[in-house]
Amino acid sequence: MDALLGIALLAAALATPYWYPRWTLKRALARPLSAPAVRTLREYIPVYDRMTPALQQQLHRLVAQFLHQKKFVGCAGLEVTDEMRVAIAGLACMLLLDRPSKVYRPLHTILLYPGAFAAPRQDVGPGGIVTDVRQTMLGESWTDGRVVLSWDDVARGALEWSSGHNVALHEFAHQLDSESGTTNGAPYLGSEENYRSWSTVLSRDFAHLRHEAWTGNPDSVLDHYGATSPAEFFAVATEAFFGKPWQLRERHPALFDELHKYYRVDPRDWQDAPTPALPEPAPPTLPANRSFAWANW
Repeated sequence: MDALLGIALLAAALATPYWYPRWTLKRALARPLSAPAVRTLREYIPVYDRMTPALQQQLHRLVAQFLHQKKFVGCAGLEVTDEMRVAIAGLACMLLLDRPSKVYRPLHTILLYPGAFAAPRQDVGPGGIVTDVRQTMLGESWTDGRVVLSWDDVARGALEWSSGHNVALHEFAHQLDSESGTTNGAPYLGSEENYRSWSTVLSRDFAHLRHEAWTGNPDSVLDHYGATSPAEFFAVATEAFFGKPWQLRERHPALFDELHKYYRVDPRDWQDAPTPALPEPAPPTLPANRSFAWANW
């Protein structure tokens, strides 16, 4: 009898790490978002009311899972409030709508600063001389399961949604990018054919953006910061896809289509077309011997 009881207790102990998180998540998902939480989503996601009820319910469920599984840590004296948690969870989960997702499985912690923060960096100068510097940042995405954000800039992204600048969308796009095993501008796409199409389109538009940044062309839908690397290009393109979808579709139709296939939503459904219409741009001409290959996938 004692032996059977011991075996039962051992089996329960071994099973607990598996079933207990699933049980607690199920309970969390069974509770509807509170009215204050829904008001927060409306405030920080200005297109929320233009989304279909089905997408809104998807977002609620994703937010509930995000809040249940992720830890928020205030830095530099910041006290993290429920409003901050819901706002960041909502923005992060906008990238997961209509897509199969484990809700950023490797991510466990969001570090939140009150404003821009300084991060240590090493600058390699002439002759390979390495100098320690501190760089001002609005956000960072780390492959060890952490995202760092400036709350002031998260809030500013809501006020300036249609500007195409949103630090939360940017950093969580990096998290999606890293799901393929490396952060190189090519997230997990599922098939070789998808990767070929993605590589062709994003390589070309990345080269065009580098040319625009090099020539100082101010008339760009995409932030020139995206010209620094393929990873940053994907994150910047994600910001434009959700914030300036009409402009992105007009100026970069193939890029818009690739992002549409990946994100499986069309943000044009949530925003009115800008008026007057943008003038038809001339395709940029790359200078000789300036071509760029997309990152290996």
